[in-house]
Amino acid sequence: MSVRPDNRLEDTPMQQVRCRACTASVTARKSSWDQTTIQWHDDAVEACLERRAASPRPGPNGGTFSGCQELRQSIREAAVAGTLEVVSHEPLPVNPEAAFAGHDQAAH
Repeated sequence: MSVRPDNRLEDTPMQQVRCRACTASVTARKSSWDQTTIQWHDDAVEACLERRAASPRPGPNGGTFSGCQELRQSIREAAVAGTLEVVSHEPLPVNPEAAFAGHDQAAH
């Protein structure tokens, strides 16, 4: 079985976003206001203040890093400012804080 390429990135590639707190640089893509894909790079993982402060949780996935709140906020600000394209071209929700609460999906 062959792996099918992800053609979505041809139309709207991931863009660089820098965290406002630690300046870690990741690439991100917002398919909609509710869905964000983040690609962490080794240097960003090392630079992230929240990552360094995170304590491992119990269980087999305890070392998994669920993401950085400061980076999520930086991505949100980039999308609102228009420097990070929102692919769906939906208008900014009336209550943008609700649109971002708990809906972020990160790829590590």
